[in-house]
Amino acid sequence: MNQIEDFKKMEDISRSEGQSQTRDHISLEITSESGGLVSQIKEKMENIAVSVSIFRVPNEKKCAPDYVSIGPLHYKQLRDSKVSEDDKWRYCYALLNRKPNLEASLDTCVKALKQMENKARRCYNEDISLTSDEFVQLMLIDTCFIIELFLKYSYKSLRSRRDPIFNSPGMLIELRCNMVVLENQIPFFVVQRLFQLVPLPTQCTESLSELATRFFKYLLPGEYHREQEGHHLLDLIRHCILPTHHKLQSTGKKTPDYLDCVKKLKRAGVKFQCATVVHSFLDVKFTNGVFKMPPLLVHHCTETLLKNLIALEQRHIGDDPVQHITSYAYLMGCLIQSEKDVKLLRKKQILVHEEKNDKEVFEVLKKLCEQIDLKDFYYVRLFDEVGEFMKRKSWHTKKQKLKSTYHPKTPSAVAVLVVAVLALLLTFVGAFFSILTFARHHI
Repeated sequence: MNQIEDFKKMEDISRSEGQSQTRDHISLEITSESGGLVSQIKEKMENIAVSVSIFRVPNEKKCAPDYVSIGPLHYKQLRDSKVSEDDKWRYCYALLNRKPNLEASLDTCVKALKQMENKARRCYNEDISLTSDEFVQLMLIDTCFIIELFLKYSYKSLRSRRDPIFNSPGMLIELRCNMVVLENQIPFFVVQRLFQLVPLPTQCTESLSELATRFFKYLLPGEYHREQEGHHLLDLIRHCILPTHHKLQSTGKKTPDYLDCVKKLKRAGVKFQCATVVHSFLDVKFTNGVFKMPPLLVHHCTETLLKNLIALEQRHIGDDPVQHITSYAYLMGCLIQSEKDVKLLRKKQILVHEEKNDKEVFEVLKKLCEQIDLKDFYYVRLFDEVGEFMKRKSWHTKKQKLKSTYHPKTPSAVAVLVVAVLALLLTFVGAFFSILTFARHHI
């Protein structure tokens, strides 16, 4: 097989990193009469069921890789990536060579990828100009690279002292940031299937989702749910950070389209508190005039991650139509209108970043709202509640102003008020008797 001959070059650029136990497999016999029909039906069902989840985002640099290419969309444009193809081949060799027979491991993986090829191609919104062998080889190398990267990250004993990814300053950070880019994804079912087939190290007892979540942990801007899956790694992250509660419907009253900024809301009596016992930074609440907002960690990759999640939501990927991350971006766009708003939220530990980065954080959060199409707003009830509070607050403020204007505060003011009232009464009485006298003499 051509792929196996190609993969023999891995032995020239790497060395074995150990062996591991093999896995048991259950095989089912399908008779020759029904085998062909079963395969056709299975392929048709899978092709219809699969949804396009990986696509290019026009005019958005943050959704395209600049450090490493994963998958078929940028494999030609990023030839000179920081993570070289040789690095990927070494990782692939290290993973597959844990089993004594390298060719047997390759054969098993290649056959599995061949079976999934059509389904995998349908996950992309464009035709992939690769032959079948080229596509399978690309999927194998990139998928094995991802799996081995997760393993090396979790288990330091698997790393080589000369491994550039873990020993070059900043390389792992940039690599992690590029792996959440929407145009840099591989279907999750491909990674999951090879994870089931490749020989894993004996110390590995975690699932693929657990390894992936651990790898991306420090990239996530807040707390997250564990043991999630998705269409690909970016979608897995999206599921990890979804809010705990479902969307609450509007109260039926006119929902405001916009909120005042933090500075104005605070001046109107609204308080802001950092909510710590939460499972997602999207779990924003408004109760009795108090915004309870989980902390948002803002780092160099926050804009990239959130922009790609928003782009994914714009295509309504998945069964839930609610645009959670897009809604959060719109909410923050309303609350933050200046660096002063950023400063106020930082002091409340709602925004977590260095003081010197207030301006940069302001720019990042404002960019999130650019060119978004908000259709299913998650925080509609919250906007209702803020609007109702502001109405009540406005009436209360006017009432207090009236009291303060017309309520006397000193004895002299009381005396003046009494004299004024008596003078007014005497004027009315005098006018009344004048009218009465005039009426008696002329009627």
